[in-house]
Amino acid sequence: MHPAKVRRDRLQALTDLPNVGPAFAADLRLLGIDSPQQLAGKDAYSLYRQLCDITQVRQDPCVLDTLMSMTDFIAGNPARTWWQYTAERKQKWPSL
Repeated sequence: MHPAKVRRDRLQALTDLPNVGPAFAADLRLLGIDSPQQLAGKDAYSLYRQLCDITQVRQDPCVLDTLMSMTDFIAGNPARTWWQYTAERKQKWPSL
């Protein structure tokens, strides 16, 4: 869902999260995440590595940006577009 449309009081499905559509929701299910609340306390980079391991594919770095946007939102911060996390990701994990 586009971050501008996200409502905290309506977080029931994975697609209610910022930047998550059906395909990304399927990726989250591969990680054992079936509801937005299950992202609480999760580390975006750990989720990214797990997804790479499960799929046996090095996921695009924008996947990590999207995971960062979701975990940051669940931690109580405003919903933001995934690309607003790119600079932070490049600073923290320059090898990606």
